[in-house]
Amino acid sequence: MPHIGMDAQSGRIVAAALTDRSVDDAAQVAPLLDPVADPIAALLGDGAYDCLSVYADMQARHPEGAVVVPPRVGAVLSDTAETAPTQRDRHLQQIAETGRLNWQRDSRYDLRALVAAQIGRWKRVIGDALRSHTDAAQTTEIAIAVKVLNRMLDLGRPKSVRVA
Repeated sequence: MPHIGMDAQSGRIVAAALTDRSVDDAAQVAPLLDPVADPIAALLGDGAYDCLSVYADMQARHPEGAVVVPPRVGAVLSDTAETAPTQRDRHLQQIAETGRLNWQRDSRYDLRALVAAQIGRWKRVIGDALRSHTDAAQTTEIAIAVKVLNRMLDLGRPKSVRVA
């Protein structure tokens, strides 16, 4: 199963990893962050990424970057929330004070929609299934797919302007 990391603004795929289906998404954060040399402003993901390991992986590699992941329903503040709140604690506190929709807007969680659109592009162009039968061949297939999609972006992307 391919896991990909994207730049939400440009749509470029910056990292890719291949695992079997039994590996959860959050466990792939570190391998996806490792090859990225440029600073990451924010890691955005859905509720499946609401794990302490995701925050730790991001902190270890890009300490200035934000983790923007909606806390799971029933999530609770850490023991240090009163004295030294974590990013996750601050998310929970803001959601409690202003509501989830306001948190999504204020945290820029809406950028995740851009990534979702790019994932849709992956599925339309590349498809859901890998054709190769060996891990090495599938890894090569993923690498080629990444290069093809990024090259498509290099060839041209519409520049839209709002007309009032």
